[in-house]
Amino acid sequence: MTSSEHNPGRSPTTPNGSAQRAASPGQAGDPEEAPPGNQDGDRLSQASGPGDVAGSRPSRRTRPRLRGRAASRSGDGLPDSSVVRRLGDFALSPRALWITALALPIGGLSALVAWCLLRLIGLITNLVFYQRVNTALVAPGAHHHSALLVLFAPVVGGLIVGFMARFGSERIRGHGMPEAIEAILTGGSKVQPRVAALKPISAAITIGTGGPFGAEGPIIMTGGAFGSLIAQFLELTADERKTLLVAGAAAGMAATFNAPLASILLAVELLLFEWRPRSYLPVAAAVAMATIVRAPLLGSHPIFGVAVHTLHLTAGSYALCLASGCIGAALALVATALVYAAEDAFHRLPIHWMWWPAIGGLIIGIGGLFEPRALGVGYDVIRELLNGHAGMSLIIGILIVKTLIWSLSLGSGTSGGVLAPVFMIGGALGAIEAHIFPTVAPGFWELMGLAAVVGGVMRSPLTGIVFSMELTHEWAALLPLTISASAAFGVSTLFLKRSVLTEKIARRGMHLTREYTIDPLEVLFVRDVMHTDVVMFRSGTPLQEAAATFVAGQRQVRDAQQRQRMYPVLDPDGRLLGVVTRRDMLDAALTDHRGKAATVDEIMVTPPVVTYADYTLREVVNVMAEQGVTRVPVVEREAPDRLVGIVTLVDLLHARRIDLEEERIPERVFHVRQFVPLPGGGVRREREQTVVSD
Repeated sequence: MTSSEHNPGRSPTTPNGSAQRAASPGQAGDPEEAPPGNQDGDRLSQASGPGDVAGSRPSRRTRPRLRGRAASRSGDGLPDSSVVRRLGDFALSPRALWITALALPIGGLSALVAWCLLRLIGLITNLVFYQRVNTALVAPGAHHHSALLVLFAPVVGGLIVGFMARFGSERIRGHGMPEAIEAILTGGSKVQPRVAALKPISAAITIGTGGPFGAEGPIIMTGGAFGSLIAQFLELTADERKTLLVAGAAAGMAATFNAPLASILLAVELLLFEWRPRSYLPVAAAVAMATIVRAPLLGSHPIFGVAVHTLHLTAGSYALCLASGCIGAALALVATALVYAAEDAFHRLPIHWMWWPAIGGLIIGIGGLFEPRALGVGYDVIRELLNGHAGMSLIIGILIVKTLIWSLSLGSGTSGGVLAPVFMIGGALGAIEAHIFPTVAPGFWELMGLAAVVGGVMRSPLTGIVFSMELTHEWAALLPLTISASAAFGVSTLFLKRSVLTEKIARRGMHLTREYTIDPLEVLFVRDVMHTDVVMFRSGTPLQEAAATFVAGQRQVRDAQQRQRMYPVLDPDGRLLGVVTRRDMLDAALTDHRGKAATVDEIMVTPPVVTYADYTLREVVNVMAEQGVTRVPVVEREAPDRLVGIVTLVDLLHARRIDLEEERIPERVFHVRQFVPLPGGGVRREREQTVVSD
């Protein structure tokens, strides 16, 4: 490896000082080799030469697996907790209050955007299907229309959206949430202003001309776009822009469905990629404001209110909720596969993607000829299903036609949301189950089917559970909904790698994991993994003598020195002055023409990047990333010039190894014979053998 590969091109600093010399190659060098097998707790003796070997370090094999074990103990033998008093459950700075204050107007603006989009959808639907000027939401299939209108209205809408995407912004294609995720992952949470303007218009045209989509996806993208635009006018970090983008998106969803808690959960499960106060508080503030503003605009009643019934649930009913969840997951798998099979088919067409939404519109029109009520948002149909009033012909028509036209046309890249169609498809599935399963209450199985399909398609089970309750205010169904949505989530994740929301992200070459876990670097400290058997040099040591220790006759010293790549330099009083790297030292020793006059002081980095024994491994890896180094001296916090060890990038991997061991290595803690006497006194003989062996 060349020197340029080692050098980070920046000056290292200590927590208490500024840089004086650029980092030399070794402090930012390649990772350490694995330590040799002679470190089983033996204290190494003083080296015969200029390099001192001090301290000892437990073998990796015998190091305790306890996470976060204390390095120091008080006089009574208990761990000294004073070293971690500076740490807390959460990290929150006062700046988060400023971001929360910014989120409040974004939430109110998102509610106004939601109201405008719903009114625009109503206006276009009335103009196209009823030839009147009215902004009230109305179903395209509520009355009879000519076959030509039903067939070609979606085609015209698709043509307009295709032209808008081609000559306006391609970002308006799709159902909104993958685009918001992509902006967060790769775009620094920066959304173009034209997307904020064109996305709601394109969605209103698609849905208003009969598209079987929901308004929530475009509202999520539009609300997020406005949050991002406001953030871009201010001097904020990418994470703060992300928070405001998600705040606008969640607020738009809350305003659409009057479901504040579900909107917050969806933000956490799908958009934020973290669970931290700095992002939760602004999102919650925006959602609360959007819900308050929604009340005078759209009302505060549940969007799919149902009659409250007493639920008579038995053990068999709970088992059937489990079955309903599994059936819903199967339908979710089929629908997801259809969406991306259609997308693959469209990509094989020898025409520009601008024409694909028109072809998708033709599919919608054909489906509308068979079941007109499958067109549009379909809130009236969802309400009818959840109240148990839908007839079998409507149920079958919605289940088959809605599933087909929604999944196939969504694959064309047109603009529209996925939640409302999923609600309708899930409600239709539950309505069929209601004709088979024992009666619990009107609309009960329809609600179970809705939660199951949402859990399977969205793979956000908590959102699905809370959504179902907030949409209907059927609070008594909490446990059955939990069973159904969780079963659907489990089956879906078992058989399908990606959801309908994340598959598009993966097809664009990005990977998104939705699993949240505690970072093992957060629960171990530097003191748990650092080296204390450190090779050091005294100030003034000639370079030729220092380099000579690499071929020392004493193997123990030679191995210890060659294992290290960075060597602390101490003054006569044992205070840390700086560090030298093996490459710098060897290069200088081999190329220096001044004989023995050159010393390690001339090539050492001063002041070095240092860390403390009570730092978490996450804190020290942040230091390494910021300073471009892979090994750092560990010093006393009270005396920053007193060396206590060295921590390297390889040492940090130890925490990962512990995490992998706990995840992959099974172990049996108890044995039956420890508690149940075996024939012939097995327990007694085992205890006797233990006593004898002791």
